[in-house]
Amino acid sequence: MTRRTTYTFILSVIILFATSSCDKYLDLKPRDGVVRQEFWQTKEQVAAAINGCYASMLNPALAEKLFLWGELRADMLQLAAVPATYFNIVNVNIESTNNVTDWSAIYTTINDCNTVIEFAPGVLEVDKTFTQEALNAYIGEALALRSLMYFYLARSFGDVPLKLEATSTDKDEVRLPKSSQREVFEQIVKDLKTAEQYLPANYSTNDQTKGRITKFAVNAMLADVYLWLEDYNSSLAECDKVINAGRYGLVTGDNTWFTTIFYEGGSNESIFELYFHLNRQNPFYNLFAASNRRFRAALKVGEEIYTADEIDPTNKDIRGNGAALQFNDNSIWKYQGINSSSARASSASDANWIFYRYADILLMKAEALNQLGQGQAALDIVQVIRERANALPETEELLEPDDKLGIANYILAERAREFAFEGKRWYDLLRNARRNNYENLGLLLDIVPTTASLETQQSAIVKYRDYNSHYFPVYFYELETNKSLVQNPFYN
Repeated sequence: MTRRTTYTFILSVIILFATSSCDKYLDLKPRDGVVRQEFWQTKEQVAAAINGCYASMLNPALAEKLFLWGELRADMLQLAAVPATYFNIVNVNIESTNNVTDWSAIYTTINDCNTVIEFAPGVLEVDKTFTQEALNAYIGEALALRSLMYFYLARSFGDVPLKLEATSTDKDEVRLPKSSQREVFEQIVKDLKTAEQYLPANYSTNDQTKGRITKFAVNAMLADVYLWLEDYNSSLAECDKVINAGRYGLVTGDNTWFTTIFYEGGSNESIFELYFHLNRQNPFYNLFAASNRRFRAALKVGEEIYTADEIDPTNKDIRGNGAALQFNDNSIWKYQGINSSSARASSASDANWIFYRYADILLMKAEALNQLGQGQAALDIVQVIRERANALPETEELLEPDDKLGIANYILAERAREFAFEGKRWYDLLRNARRNNYENLGLLLDIVPTTASLETQQSAIVKYRDYNSHYFPVYFYELETNKSLVQNPFYN
């Protein structure tokens, strides 16, 4: 089955259960208005509720945030016809009224998950066909999805409210102070460790195995979180769980590579991705298509990150021209293309959002190995990734195994090539910059001359020297409605 076929799981998500918008950012009820006492009665309703957690992630506002938060402040985008709010972020001139910092869609999904965690156990008492094993699996999915959303929040805002209980009605008061970023990370680890014990290795179909949380998706998330905690032994252990499972591999680097991973979706390389479909499309076509695009790839992406063989154009890094972008006009191609040259129609903007794939596991392992003093093993992994992609010699670096900082930067550069426009670049830069008490702050300072406007560059560099500026402000509406919140320090 390919993603071109009817994806019954996601369709059931939309039909059975979905969240509705509400003035409160943590509101959740079934869209048909069924109240809690009537809804949580059968195992089918629990299944519908967990499907609703995934459905809420199909909200275009959420998907767009995942892209913007992970890419807009980094160095691989060129702004086209965009609102002033985007320019202000690139120029490090961010105010609390900037709607890019509105986290409400993320917290809606968190509350969907909280609702499952809180109310699903009660169904065991009324539906005798519902088993503890089935309940645990649903709870595991909810814990993992909630953790994923908090991981985005903590990396984007630093300290955030950590809400672990459901808001069931508009009468419930939501007045939570912020928890520290480290407290949020530690809660994520705790919840993911529980989820790992509850979740299956796979589901009944490939699309569900790739489009729902499995225990190996949990391992991928844990590996990522541990890198942020600078717990490299634990990150390495989680990577090895995925690698040793023998369920994943790199898609062959030929002319079908792009179509297999990014057009068809659900590839052997995929660990967890968010399935869009023709009835619930992603917002990316309108961000990148020629008719009304907001973004192009920055000039440096083709010229420096991938480079080109001027003598033989067919000799190329398969991740560059015709994959991440089109060199002729710097259009971002990853969400537009069917293959290297044919584009989707605007009515077919259903490219999946990939959270984790096997290449990410390998490069996270390389990062952990390097920090543990195993530089040659890290370089060997990078070489595997490069050989699959036919990376050009111009981007190769010859480094000594004990050059820890040099290897870290090389891995970072390879991640830019591998995951261009997949919502990871800013987080990769920030994670590497802040390691060892901001030993490599220059990574953030160096992007300013290539992104910020000339008149704001000096101000932007000064701001980036304040570590608090690396996180977004709390959106003004949240401060008005939750009096227990305080603004992030840089924006006071």
